[in-house]
Amino acid sequence: MPAAHPRRETDLEMALRHVVEGERRVVRQRVLVARLAPSGGETAALAEALLADFQATLEVHRAHLARLMPPRG
Repeated sequence: MPAAHPRRETDLEMALRHVVEGERRVVRQRVLVARLAPSGGETAALAEALLADFQATLEVHRAHLARLMPPRG
């Protein structure tokens, strides 16, 4: 049974979740690219382009997480 008032994730929790999900997405896409690369063709090229997009998005998520992290020291 769901909670009456589910706890909302903080900005920091959301940013961390985005990084974790992005890392998983990149790993899965790398596997697909490796599988498709030997045959070449348009599908392999699209898979590589999508991987590049996923990697760029992951870097944006990592930068966002870094901005939200409390100062060390």
